[in-house]
Amino acid sequence: MYYEVHGSGPPLVFAHGSGGSHLSWWRQVPFFAGRYTCIVFDHRSFGRTADTPEPLGRAAFAADLKGLLDHLGVGPVAIVAHSMGGRTGVGFALRNPGRVTGLVLCGSNGGSVNDESRELWAERRERNRALRGDGRLLGLSTGFVEREPELAYLYRQILRLNPPHDEDFLAVPADYRGSTHERLAESGVPILYVVGEDDVLAPPRTIEIAASQIPRARLLRVPSAGHSVYYEQPGPFNREVMSFLAEVHAPGAEGTA
Repeated sequence: MYYEVHGSGPPLVFAHGSGGSHLSWWRQVPFFAGRYTCIVFDHRSFGRTADTPEPLGRAAFAADLKGLLDHLGVGPVAIVAHSMGGRTGVGFALRNPGRVTGLVLCGSNGGSVNDESRELWAERRERNRALRGDGRLLGLSTGFVEREPELAYLYRQILRLNPPHDEDFLAVPADYRGSTHERLAESGVPILYVVGEDDVLAPPRTIEIAASQIPRARLLRVPSAGHSVYYEQPGPFNREVMSFLAEVHAPGAEGTA
């Protein structure tokens, strides 16, 4: 499992989405490393981390993170997760009570859904198939791609470092009706949801629903940003996340087991 550790202070984990790798956080690590020990990694079958001969894929994401943190010997962590990485962060938090002090979910509902959000996801998925066929980079807003073509190019190149995955790699079974909101509420883990107002992959309304179902969960909507808020709007994203962490995972807290 490929990983890097930067900075010093309480441990802060960054879990990338399906279009990224540990490289995706280049606009966050320099900002947070002055106050936190930043841990970035590649999920199995992404970047420089291979899957096992009999692939386990996403089913092993949470266990992989536990193995990494046990290996590093760190205690309670905060997790910043984007999109697919939300499955890792939520899975780890629910399976390891007391080990997560705060959870930031960017472009991810964290499994907190209802019938309305399921419908919205299904509708958006069909539209996005057509957009992908036109070669559009769905992880970024159209406005950002036009304003920042060099950064859009870098985003696409980071994405291309990953091996190909089946289209249904992250698909939830069609008949699955579960939701994580009750377990997340019971866990007591503070959660900050972040969504770009121009997100075409995670409709903002679905993230609003996710946050509304969990008492005390917070919601940050960022204008002029698409799915990858951390990449398009690093200034507002970093400041809001830092403010959240200052409350739930302040420097000076014990960070080693």
